[in-house]
Amino acid sequence: MVNIDSVEILQIVESVAREKNISKDSLLSAMEQAVQAAGRRKYGNEHNIKAEINRKNGEMILFRVLDVVEDVENFFTQISLHDAIEKKNDAKIGDEIYELLPPIDLGRVAAQAAKQVIIQRVSEAERERQYEDFKGRKGEVLSGVVKRVEFNNDIIVELGRGAEAVIKQNQQIRGESFKINDRVKAFVQDVKLTPKGPQIFLSRTDNQLIVKLFELEVPEIYDNIIAVKAVARDPGSKAKVAVFASDSSVDPIGSCVGLRGSRVKSISNELNGEKIDIILWTTNVAQFVINALAPAEIIKIVIDEDRNAVDVIVSPSNLSITIGRRGQNARLASKLTGWNINVMTEEQEVKRRTSESNSAIELFMSGLDVEEDIAQLLSTHGFTSIEQVASSDEVALMKIEGFEEDLVNEIKQRAINHVIAKNEKIIDKLENLGVEQELIDVLNLQPEFILKLAEYGIKTIEDLGELTVDEFKSLVPNSTMTEDDIELLICTARINDDE
Repeated sequence: MVNIDSVEILQIVESVAREKNISKDSLLSAMEQAVQAAGRRKYGNEHNIKAEINRKNGEMILFRVLDVVEDVENFFTQISLHDAIEKKNDAKIGDEIYELLPPIDLGRVAAQAAKQVIIQRVSEAERERQYEDFKGRKGEVLSGVVKRVEFNNDIIVELGRGAEAVIKQNQQIRGESFKINDRVKAFVQDVKLTPKGPQIFLSRTDNQLIVKLFELEVPEIYDNIIAVKAVARDPGSKAKVAVFASDSSVDPIGSCVGLRGSRVKSISNELNGEKIDIILWTTNVAQFVINALAPAEIIKIVIDEDRNAVDVIVSPSNLSITIGRRGQNARLASKLTGWNINVMTEEQEVKRRTSESNSAIELFMSGLDVEEDIAQLLSTHGFTSIEQVASSDEVALMKIEGFEEDLVNEIKQRAINHVIAKNEKIIDKLENLGVEQELIDVLNLQPEFILKLAEYGIKTIEDLGELTVDEFKSLVPNSTMTEDDIELLICTARINDDE
C-alpha cells in the first residue's frame, strides 16, 4: 500500500470536484495514473504497474500486472500458466494476474504527483467546459471586457468564467480603438478547441454582426415579422441593410429606424458611428437597384442578365450623389443587390453604346465575313457577340428586316463555325497550359472564361479552392454565375481537395 492519508485524498477530490464542477471519478483516475508513473520510476518502466484508489475509503494500492501466456517471452510483464495457477487456481491463458507490490513509502512523491494531476486535470476540465459552453454560440453576438491589446493589435476580450476571445486586427473596424476594461460587442465567427484551450474568434466587421444587432434592437426582426434580406458594409463608415415584411400592414423601414431614429441610431453608435441606410427589399431588380442607390434620382435603368449587370443612367447633377464618395454608394448598392451597377450620364451612355455598336459591327464583319449593312442590322437588334448569333433562334434572326431564310442559315452556320474554331484554339491553349480536365468539367463555363482562369494560374481543383469569390468575379466578370453559385463552386472544390 502507498502511505498517503486516504481520507485526505477523498476530501481534496470531493472539494475540487464540487468547486470546479468536474467529475470526481475523472480526478481519481488521473491521480491513479500519476501514482502509476511514480511506481514505474520506483520499480522500473519495464514493469506494467497500475494503481487503484478505492472510491469509498480512498485506500490506494499498487500492483504489478502479468499476462498469462503459454510461452513466456518477457518475464517483466508475462507469467506462465503453471506459475499463474499457483497464484490463482482458475487461471487460464489470456488472464491477467495482479501481484500486490510490497508496502513502500511514496508519501511525498505521490502527494506531489497527485497535487500536480489535480491542477492539470482542473485546467483541462475548465478548457473542455469553456469549449462546450461556447461551441454552440457560433453566430451569436457576445459582450466582453477588453483584457489586453497585443503587440500585433489583436484584441483579447474576457467573456467571463475565465474564457477569452480574440478580435484579430483584420476583424476590427478601421479607426476604432479600445483600451483595457472597455466593454465591446462582437460577432462569434468561429470556436475551435486547441491544446491551449478553446479559441473564440470574434469580429466587428462581419455583415452578420449588424444583422444580429438589428435582431436585438428591433423586436419585429427577432419575431420574424421583418426579415433582413441583404447587408453590405464598409465597416465603421457606411452600411446598407435591405429589409422586407410579408405583411403589407407592417412598415419595415419605419420599424427598423425607430421613433426619431432611436433604433438605428443605437446600432450605429455600437458600430463606431457607422452610417446605416435602411433599404426596402423587392424581387423587382430595377426597383431594388433604385432603392439601393437612394437618394439618387434615376432617369433610366437597363438590365443585362447575360452580364449580371445594371446600367443606371442619371443626370450630370446626380452623378456624384449616385456614385458616392470614392464610389461607396454605388459599390455598396452593387454588393447589396448582387448586380454589377454601372452609373453613367445620358451622354456617357450614348458614347458607350456607340462604341459597343461599332465594336460589334467590326466583329461581325471580320468574324462572319458579312457586309457592313448586315453587321449594323445585327448590332441594332441587340446582338453583341458571335456566340449570341450562333446560339440564337432562326426565327429571331428572320425578324430582322431583309433577313431571308437562306441568309439566316448562312449567317448562323458561319457563326457556329467561328465559335467552334475559336473554342478549339482555346482548348489547345488549355492543354498547353496543363489545365486538368477535372477542373474544366467542374467549372462548366465557356472555354474563354476557363482560359482567363488558367492564365491567372488556376489549373487544378486545388487551385480553384484557393480562390475567393471576389477574385473569381474579377477574373470572370462577364459570367452569368451569381455570388452564391461561385461560393458553392469554390466550396465544392475545397471539399474535393480534402477528399
